[in-house]
Amino acid sequence: MKDLVEFRWHGRGGQGAKTAALLLADVAFMIGKHVQGFPEYGPERMGAPITAYDRISDKEIRVHSNIYEPDFVVVVDETLLNTVDVTKGIKEGGAILINTERSGEELLPLLNGFEGRVYTINAREVCERTLGKYFPNTPMLAAIVKISGVIEEKQFLEEMEKSLAHKFAKKPEMLEGNMKALRLALEEVH
Repeated sequence: MKDLVEFRWHGRGGQGAKTAALLLADVAFMIGKHVQGFPEYGPERMGAPITAYDRISDKEIRVHSNIYEPDFVVVVDETLLNTVDVTKGIKEGGAILINTERSGEELLPLLNGFEGRVYTINAREVCERTLGKYFPNTPMLAAIVKISGVIEEKQFLEEMEKSLAHKFAKKPEMLEGNMKALRLALEEVH
């Protein structure tokens, strides 16, 4: 891993993009990385576009600002491609992960001439197969870990299981479903 890896998350209020960004930071912290995970607040309402960020490093992070040139961009809601320039500032060699049923090639016309890597995952299908409800943040989190390599997959799953076991202590069925979603997402990202 290079010294500092930066992520920008685009979603809509209620889809869990902020939660996924904070979970990524938590898991990275638990394995000894230096982290920052934070949202950018605007109109806080269900369905409104939101942005969240992560910085992960093996060294102390001394910058404290929004992320203007991310290595990775995560798009939790494909409809944002029509209204938000998700490619803005992305570093050369960067990558975009999009929650969609379509292929990356089909989405290229919506990406403002972006020439980097485009990955896709159908988070809705992953959720329906594993959780029975649509929570796109869980598969998106696993997919960006796979793409970025910022955390080794086995370590990521171990730490997520610990974190989710605490979160869902009174709902063990949610722990099992979320762990299945994470594992399936690691396989389903294209």
